[in-house]
Amino acid sequence: MIYLDNAATTKPCEECISAMNEVMRQAFGNASSLHKMGTASIEIISRAKRTLLSTVTGSKAIFDGDVVFTSGATESNNTALRGINFRGKKIVTTAIEHPSVARTADVLEKQGFEVIRLAPKDYENFEDAIIGSVDKDTALVSCMAVNNETGFSIDIPKIYKEIKKKNPATVVHIDAVQGFLKVPLDGDLISVSGHKIHAVKGIGALFIKKGVNVSPLLFGGGQQKNLRSGTEPVELIAGFEAAVKAYHGTAEKFNELKARLLDGLYGLSDIGINSNEKCVPNIVNFSVRGVRSEIMLHSLEEDGICVSSGSACSKGKTSSVPAAFGISDKGADCAVRVSFCAENTAEEVDRLIKKISETIERVRR
Repeated sequence: MIYLDNAATTKPCEECISAMNEVMRQAFGNASSLHKMGTASIEIISRAKRTLLSTVTGSKAIFDGDVVFTSGATESNNTALRGINFRGKKIVTTAIEHPSVARTADVLEKQGFEVIRLAPKDYENFEDAIIGSVDKDTALVSCMAVNNETGFSIDIPKIYKEIKKKNPATVVHIDAVQGFLKVPLDGDLISVSGHKIHAVKGIGALFIKKGVNVSPLLFGGGQQKNLRSGTEPVELIAGFEAAVKAYHGTAEKFNELKARLLDGLYGLSDIGINSNEKCVPNIVNFSVRGVRSEIMLHSLEEDGICVSSGSACSKGKTSSVPAAFGISDKGADCAVRVSFCAENTAEEVDRLIKKISETIERVRR
């Protein structure tokens, strides 16, 4: 099998699996227990927090705040958007957000907030557009660091710095699910997910900058400083930390794979590339004109090649994201997303190109 759908989920790395197994066997205590098994669990959680706080920004700077472990990015995003102390009635977000942000923004709009949704196709400089939309009434800016369908990347440190200059009271939330460990990050609230970086599903985190107040979504035993009640999944947390430490995807490797893929695609007829120079190299979105995505995906799957047509969360439903990038309905209907991990090879890319070529010839015959 050739797995090229890493933006949907990644294969758990051996380091993650090993760490989880060790904890399940040796340190399975409840972190709220007062005996030594509980203490061991607390130590594992504390160590994982230190690791994540020292890596989330992508720089040598340690994140100035705390991290709360969640069930994943959807919970982290909902906590961020629904839990902040709103100081204003205006929310600035984008038209390319993951449903966990977009649908939550819809709910807030129904509650009386003014929601501004910006689309990249409408602006030459998208960062400036986001910054320019902030005013004295802006309570929240929420945007993703890297779009999951095209790989479009936003300069997060720039917008965070400039937004804070314009209105220090505006809370900046960053959905960093696709950007974590890949691009520089900053923000008052940062959401990440374990299964995108070779940990397992069911574990995520919300980084909360010092001084930012967030109300919990879940109430119960008061774990994690009352911000996320529920017994901490120590095994998942240990696996998450191990995956962070073991992560070895690099821009250099991804650029090599992307260049090889693009070279192959350019040699085929009627191919439109939907991922431009603003996109990260590990995600490539393209349209095979005249061949619907569903047909192409099934054809590739017959040869053991796994890719996708866009967001895995849409489950076959039409996504509104391509239109926000100016991709036509026909182009979106023929879109294919290839997303790399560090284990993918040039030979796998060559096999993908060969199968795409064969499918085009068969379908257009």
